[in-house]
Amino acid sequence: MPLDADLSAWLRLSLTPGLGGEALRRLLLALGGPGQVLAARRAELAKYVGETVAASIRDYDAAPALSTAGAWLEEAVNDIITLADTRYPRQLLEIPDPPPLLYVKGRVELLSRPALAIVGSRNATAQGLANAEAFARTLSDAGLTVVSGLALGVDAAAHRGGLAGSASSVAVLGTGADIVYPARNRALAHELAAGGALVSEFPLGMKPLAGNFPRRNRLISGLALGCLVVEAAADSGSLITARLAAEQGREVFAIPGSIHSPLAKGSHALIKQGAKLVESARDILEDLRMGAPSAPAPAPAPAVVTNPRAQRLLDAFGHEPCDLDTLAARSELPVAEIGALLTQLELDGLIATLPGGLVQRLHR
Repeated sequence: MPLDADLSAWLRLSLTPGLGGEALRRLLLALGGPGQVLAARRAELAKYVGETVAASIRDYDAAPALSTAGAWLEEAVNDIITLADTRYPRQLLEIPDPPPLLYVKGRVELLSRPALAIVGSRNATAQGLANAEAFARTLSDAGLTVVSGLALGVDAAAHRGGLAGSASSVAVLGTGADIVYPARNRALAHELAAGGALVSEFPLGMKPLAGNFPRRNRLISGLALGCLVVEAAADSGSLITARLAAEQGREVFAIPGSIHSPLAKGSHALIKQGAKLVESARDILEDLRMGAPSAPAPAPAPAVVTNPRAQRLLDAFGHEPCDLDTLAARSELPVAEIGALLTQLELDGLIATLPGGLVQRLHR
């Protein structure tokens, strides 16, 4: 899209130092569009935002930033939508602090479709990652765009599941839309730009500052009908997103876990506070009054265990992680043999190794 006079005015105001979203909306309500704000006398501006910010509006040199934005918009998949744009997501107009504009790379229309936020630990277990991807795939096939934050762990798994389904996925960034963070998710970001969307309220070039991420969380929940927490420690940032979702009037869902797992503490706390316990994607769809998911592509068949002793070891697993001594006691197999059998079961995708010498059976 071209960088016309109206969009240039929006960009200049959004980039003005000291002029936050609330103050900008106050000026627009009082004076009209961004062009009228920029044309207003300093004394008139000061009535609404004070002398310091009024001076900043009048004196700020936005030429370098406008040049950067213009060059970025030359790429066909890049777009900037403002509060006055008919494509601006209606869901964000319902939250207390909607951003004045959004930088979007990818499919803008996804921002206005029914969506569900999926968040969780960056250090999720193998089972948590499998749950996040499976839930996201089913929900996407049912027509819910999956929204998350492009972080490692649950976020990345949720994006992969959403992209595999029919409704795709949207990543809300804590950086400028021209920066991929973390860098390990660069390939995933390219997939999202091609088939989903990346969105940010932060200016181009914005680095991953710590304070950006709690702020972006309100957009993850704000774009969605509800928020699903897959795995979260008691002090997880995912709980911030869940709290914001509740404050915004969105539904909050949580997948329970083992009472012994630190990554279940956050989910259990949410359930105690009124979040809805879910065991399948269908629980969410029924709560949101969504239809049943369309038939997904068949999943790969699980590996067949042909070694009777390997099957005996697999049967010794419960639903919680355990150590080698526990497996030896349950299976009555020698520890020396168990190591080789575990290696084969892991290669077959049936178990996962965890920190602390623990192993866990994967349920899909």
